[in-house]
Amino acid sequence: MSSYLVGRDGHRYPIDELRWRGDDGSPLLVGPLDGIGPDGIDYSIRSQWRYAAALPLDLAPVSLGEGCTPLLETTLGGTPLLVKPEWFNPTGSFKDRGTAVMMAMLAAQGIDHILEDSSGNGGASVAAYAAAAGIRATILAPESTSPAKLIQSRAHGATVDLVAGSRQATADEAVRRSGDIFYASHNWHPFFVQGVSLLAYEIWEDLGYEAPDAVILPAGAGSLVLGCSIGFGQLLRAGMIERMPRLLVVQPENCSPLVRAFAAGEQAVRQADWSPTLAEGTSIERPVRDREVLAAIRESQGCLVAVAEASILPSVRELASRGLYAEPTSAIVAAAVPEFVARGAIRPDDTVVAVLTGSGLKATGALQKLLA
Repeated sequence: MSSYLVGRDGHRYPIDELRWRGDDGSPLLVGPLDGIGPDGIDYSIRSQWRYAAALPLDLAPVSLGEGCTPLLETTLGGTPLLVKPEWFNPTGSFKDRGTAVMMAMLAAQGIDHILEDSSGNGGASVAAYAAAAGIRATILAPESTSPAKLIQSRAHGATVDLVAGSRQATADEAVRRSGDIFYASHNWHPFFVQGVSLLAYEIWEDLGYEAPDAVILPAGAGSLVLGCSIGFGQLLRAGMIERMPRLLVVQPENCSPLVRAFAAGEQAVRQADWSPTLAEGTSIERPVRDREVLAAIRESQGCLVAVAEASILPSVRELASRGLYAEPTSAIVAAAVPEFVARGAIRPDDTVVAVLTGSGLKATGALQKLLA
């Protein structure tokens, strides 16, 4: 199957064309691809690049050892689960999966300076991988971003500019500046999502080349949701799994536009006023790929849950009591487990994987105050 980029209007673009959105202003995705089987994995590589044959292009890896994170047994809310602690990635979050592939593509295209906007983890990841690729990076971040995340970006040599206002204001400022510097946004660039899709292959390999019944994921912009949908979709088309896992998606009540749209049966989010949340990585009022994320959840027969702000810190504590030091953005998955069980979205004897997206070390300042 030949590879191409496609926009919401159905227009196709060459797979290697230098662009971050379609001519109609919509986000791009790589066209549907068939997946690989066990024979397509390069077992000599101890990183997610072992699944490189599933990517649409043969890229020279830009790698810091991302992927190959453990899959651990635990119990949350009284429910047995498997958890995937993504803080074992080089910069401490799942974002490295997408950034590694995006940066490999940008390096192949000869880009020497990139712009990114992030509430923290994405910026830290882009700064690290840009440094590894020899590319200059400018990161825009909200003024409220955790200092540890900003220090990490600056340590890798990135220029960090703070933007007043909400996380959405930072995204809007990045789009305004994109005419001067190539916009390598983890929310927009199609190869970022394609990199995240390799997580699905890793879970499949972890489980003995089988799909879980469900995957629990936090969502802000939804790249993790789309990545899992794409990866498991490729495996399904290749005949490597019998069914898609249900995508069980979590947002904080204080900023839950995807939850509201899903419950209303709408195809896209609506403009609304939202409040600040401790789960800052999910605080995105207008997700760029809202239509695609909502469609992916529905196609998987999954659902969304909004968790109360008051439940987030107890969930951080619950995970920590099991040795899992997750940042609040990750901990919302633990807070949602009882509700998923009550709805029947998690059933007895299901194999369920919960993805913990980032380390509590990313939110040391906030957690220090709250835990005190």
